[in-house]
Amino acid sequence: MLSTASKRGNKYNRIKQLRAFCCTAQYRSVSKAAQRLCLSQPSVSLQIQALERELGITLFERRGPRIRLTPDGETLYELAQPLVEGIDALPERFAAHNENLQSGRLDIAAGESTALYLLPDLIGRFMTLHPGMHVKLHNLAGKPMCHAIRHDEVDFAIGSMLDLPEDISYRAIYCYSLSLITPLDHPLARKRAITLQDLASSELIVPPRHLTTWRLINLVFQQHSIPYKARLEVGGWEIIKRYVELGFGIAIASNLCLSGFEKLAVRPLPEVFPKRTYGIMVRHGKFLSLQAKRFIELMRPESQPTDRSAPRLHPNASVFIAADEA
Repeated sequence: MLSTASKRGNKYNRIKQLRAFCCTAQYRSVSKAAQRLCLSQPSVSLQIQALERELGITLFERRGPRIRLTPDGETLYELAQPLVEGIDALPERFAAHNENLQSGRLDIAAGESTALYLLPDLIGRFMTLHPGMHVKLHNLAGKPMCHAIRHDEVDFAIGSMLDLPEDISYRAIYCYSLSLITPLDHPLARKRAITLQDLASSELIVPPRHLTTWRLINLVFQQHSIPYKARLEVGGWEIIKRYVELGFGIAIASNLCLSGFEKLAVRPLPEVFPKRTYGIMVRHGKFLSLQAKRFIELMRPESQPTDRSAPRLHPNASVFIAADEA
């Protein structure tokens, strides 16, 4: 019969085994799980093997260089992941239970357009409500943003994403259309209905290729097999708008970036151009601090101020409610 000390040791080992198993299941890789847990790869493999022996099941099957969960593995993952997350999040949850929202720090990742046009009012309202909070805004996009989310270098990210990695969740909140912007005296500024051929035959000013808007533009033209010419590739929407004003070409921009005060003609695009959504990005299983939750609550439609003198939601935005919140 096992002693009390042995039983405690088995329970402790089981927690380590389940943590190794869940991390491996999340990354679909023993080596990545070992790196995440700061363990050696053999150590992670031994913990998983011990768990398989104890339960009498096989948890993973190999397919080439990658591994995937067996049906038993999927069942155990659904049961074990909440337990492991709960244990690992105990220090944060205890701190969150006792923390004072008038102090602390909030780290937010956002791309340039989000930081310039969407966040100022939100951050202003948050800092007014919580004057003791220190907010750090990380100007990140693409792979650097995903890296920061995965490694908990930020509490969450705000922005728009086309290709969502498996380990990051995205909840859309705002929705913006795309518009054509041209010089005031450009022929397309007066044309009633603009076609893809009109855009393709004009000299386009486009954002850098790693940004979502460029990828959307390129995708639309590719889907319709229409070649187009990009005269300039320019970083930054304020620079793009300025070059359009100066007559260097035309551009396709998210309405998020348009205030209505620019010296530009703004025209609707063909319906084939999809709308852009902006929302919250977090790592799967991430426990959000009380400060992070309070900031995200400010982005919800019912939190928008009714006072005309108070900062408001961007005038070109419509509120997008995710299906699970409708």
